[in-house]
Amino acid sequence: MLVSPYDARPWLELYAGEIPETIEPRFGSLLEVFAAACREHPHRVATTYFDGRLSFRELDELSDGLAQHFVDEGVAVGDRIAVYLQNVPQFAIALLAGWKAGAIVVPLNPMYRSRELTRILADARPTAVVSSEQGWHDVLGELAGPAGVRVAVTTSELDLQTRHDPRLFSRIERRPAAGCADLLAVARANAGRRPPAVTPSSSDTALLVYTSGTSGVPKGATNTHGNVVFNSEGVAVRLRETGGNGIFALAPLFHITGLVCQLGGALAAGRQLDLAYRFEPGVVLDVLAEHRPSYMVGPSTAYMALMNHPEVTADHFSSLELVHSGGAPLPPAVVEAFRERFGHYIRNGYGLTETTATATSVPPHLEAPVDEASGTLSVGLPTFDAVVRIVDDEGAELPVGEVGEIVIEGPMVVPSYWDKPEETAAGIRDGRLHTGDVGFMDAQGWFYVVDRKKDMINASGFKVWPREVEDVLYGHPAVREVAVVGVPDAYRGETVKAFVSLSRGRTAEPEELVEHCKKQLAAYKYPRSVEILDELPKTATGKILRRQLRDTARTAE
Repeated sequence: MLVSPYDARPWLELYAGEIPETIEPRFGSLLEVFAAACREHPHRVATTYFDGRLSFRELDELSDGLAQHFVDEGVAVGDRIAVYLQNVPQFAIALLAGWKAGAIVVPLNPMYRSRELTRILADARPTAVVSSEQGWHDVLGELAGPAGVRVAVTTSELDLQTRHDPRLFSRIERRPAAGCADLLAVARANAGRRPPAVTPSSSDTALLVYTSGTSGVPKGATNTHGNVVFNSEGVAVRLRETGGNGIFALAPLFHITGLVCQLGGALAAGRQLDLAYRFEPGVVLDVLAEHRPSYMVGPSTAYMALMNHPEVTADHFSSLELVHSGGAPLPPAVVEAFRERFGHYIRNGYGLTETTATATSVPPHLEAPVDEASGTLSVGLPTFDAVVRIVDDEGAELPVGEVGEIVIEGPMVVPSYWDKPEETAAGIRDGRLHTGDVGFMDAQGWFYVVDRKKDMINASGFKVWPREVEDVLYGHPAVREVAVVGVPDAYRGETVKAFVSLSRGRTAEPEELVEHCKKQLAAYKYPRSVEILDELPKTATGKILRRQLRDTARTAE
């Protein structure tokens, strides 16, 4: 009987014993991992926030106090607690407090406004919210009552640090909200009190993380405690090969990458997490120089922004031992430019909210190959216990090298979408997540993501994957960011259009960029038009909003 190349796991020989093929989480939840860390090293720094520090013991005490407040206010096991915060220590306090109260934590994107928040609140039905003061006054406060929220806690990003960097905080003032408890005040008022012990099972829902919604209405992925602790422990395993420095939170904590690969990984590894409120390139560079982290993960767009900062030097990144990317496509040209300038190789990865962050990654001792035919950089090898397959439209496995839908199974895959049985049945079948992404596996077991199914361009009957055209454009020295879309064409049905932003101090004409593509792509693939913009629209997590650009382009046609 033939053995499936996916089940045979041909990539395992590439690991060559450098890291284990599987991991066994020490505990059933990240809450238990955190409790062990507090016992083992209570005085070690858990978070930095500019000039502020919280030890593991202080983080434990503050989260105990906030959890007790939730319990006193009637929050019950299984209730949802929404968290509407940026990368501040209070996010970690609220997350741990929610779990200590037995609740499910619902991270909210702080860039969301009324329309997006109304949908999520109606779906998640949270009993309590934790919000920044500004977020409460600007948006969330008017929605909380109609959404049935009974317990409201606010906090200020000015707390737990005294530096007040004007690049971030010049427009922020303390604004206590009537009817809302102050997070630090109630946490400290409950000092010495511990809520009734809660021991969640690995199958209990820990997080309700809503998909970004770039392709439709957001759905809540039910990330279990088992999902979260498994992938957090996976980060900790990789960090064992690095020095004892911390993790810089480049990705937002409300996103699954930030939650698991940064906060979860830091708790599981007993490392400090360096926080900087939100992404501002100059601030990020200063924090890297001050706190000297050893690990960083974030979207390719963040690395591009850092490379384009006028004051960036190799020294800013000199403490880093592992640099990873995820959440947005990583062009090979960016990897090589970053290595040439700063001496660090960015390790690509792939995952989704539904896989609790990482499902494939480039191991620390290897570099990802680039597919010769398409120029696409591999997203790596399947991580611990993940099985990744490529299937056709009927779900049958495709041979090595053929393009099809990426399907993932393993202990990191969520069991369902919140309160959506039909979507669950369609997307998560027998524990296998059908991602909607298109890719292939090569003969050595490396995986490549070609694109989203729905982003494929049909030009005169030929398939054009935007990623391939984008990677070619990223090879032009003037190009900073790219998005390629299909637009209506009377002759071809669809044709290729590129939106481009240019690097600081560089110039290029649209015709020049078209000619650059003509030299490297088949005639049906190169863009017939290029539009140069100052900035491309993005989600808060750094993904370029290709759908928005496509809609704009098609409206203009």
